[in-house]
Amino acid sequence: TIDAASKTFGGSSFGTFTFGPVLLLLPWLAFYLLWPNWGATLYGEVRGAKDIRKPFWSMFAGLWVTVAMVAVVVLLINKTIGWNFYQSANAAYWNNLFAVPNAAAPPVPIWPYPVMFAGFLVNNHLFQALLIIVMGLWFFGWAGTLFLSSTRVIFAAAFDRVLPAWAANISAKRRVPYGSLVLMIVPSLVVSAIYAYKPDFTSVFLDATAVLALTFLATVVAAVILPWRRKDLYDASPIAQYKVAGVPVISIVGVITGLFLLYMLYQWSFNPDNLYGTSLQKTPNSVIYFVATYVVAVVVYVIARVVRNRQGIDLRRIHHEIPVE
Repeated sequence: TIDAASKTFGGSSFGTFTFGPVLLLLPWLAFYLLWPNWGATLYGEVRGAKDIRKPFWSMFAGLWVTVAMVAVVVLLINKTIGWNFYQSANAAYWNNLFAVPNAAAPPVPIWPYPVMFAGFLVNNHLFQALLIIVMGLWFFGWAGTLFLSSTRVIFAAAFDRVLPAWAANISAKRRVPYGSLVLMIVPSLVVSAIYAYKPDFTSVFLDATAVLALTFLATVVAAVILPWRRKDLYDASPIAQYKVAGVPVISIVGVITGLFLLYMLYQWSFNPDNLYGTSLQKTPNSVIYFVATYVVAVVVYVIARVVRNRQGIDLRRIHHEIPVE
């Protein structure tokens, strides 16, 4: 593996540090560290959310526990697998995949998954089987939280009269929002079938994390201007007491976060070397897919505005205030 990688890779030690490449590493880290904050769509609906400590510590702990676990895994890779070997395995696989000149075929023709190497280190079939089963369980947790947050958004949209009332229907016996679940499950089954029988379809979702970052960016912009755009709402919130030199902390943090997200979006979309495999030129089908989802969302909202206006309901007034807890 090290010999194959040496054709295009000069080796690496755990203590190697160069500032420039570290900046280019940030989009890789953000590519998955943005997902622990997926629960942000739910925090505002948790009872007691007006107490800033509850949503803050929920997000803060969720993110930093993930970061701590990543740090532990990195240290274990260095101790057991060996940093140079692991990076050589990565270089051998990815350089060949991206057709880097002089790249040799990787000895192991699949991505060097750390769990796979961990299984290689233990010569016990029972342990290896259990390891595969346990690592496979993450999918069920991820799928559950994905449907939980999405159904809550659909339920809220129906409750706010943007979607039909049946989308907010809840089973009296099981307390399950079956209307919103139907709107999630049916399209998911269709997409899953295409995903299973048309492998190239996977490329459609390459820009999913960038779209998530774009959504966060819109939220950040709203947070930055909130103290001036809706001063009444801001002054009534717990965070209004936090200021630095008279400037609201939420605006300062928002500007920093916004710059960070813009850097991520630029690297993912326009990196000249396509380091992340997600540049706009290389993923046109993914761009079209996600732009289409936004277009559909706008169309749904416009139709809802027209229909509700005819029914004597002004959606602007509904969305003008935060509902009472």
